[in-house]
Amino acid sequence: MPTARERLIRHALAYPGAWEDHPWGETVVKVGKKVFLFAGADESAPARVSLKLPESAEEALGFDGVEPTAYGLGRSSWVTVPLRRAPRGLLEDWIEESYRAVAPKAMISALEAVRAPERH
Repeated sequence: MPTARERLIRHALAYPGAWEDHPWGETVVKVGKKVFLFAGADESAPARVSLKLPESAEEALGFDGVEPTAYGLGRSSWVTVPLRRAPRGLLEDWIEESYRAVAPKAMISALEAVRAPERH
């Protein structure tokens, strides 16, 4: 059975152009050259993710344990979320927000094209 971290990585990888990379020994999900999900070094570390939330960062920081992402990324709307502190559906919404914040317009258009039939 996949862990919460593995499920979120798999969810992020379903976005158009998304791919997994391992810089600095950490698992990240990128679109193009830009990271939209930091998923930590491995399963032995505390389960948490970091996301770019230009619209929801303030709301996210209201959850217990959520904090601005280190290395100065917090100044750019990045937040680090312990997985046990936010509902899965909300984390999936935040992954989409993070993706949309960094994805090229062509990838966002591809996402919209995939989503259009789902709405009918």
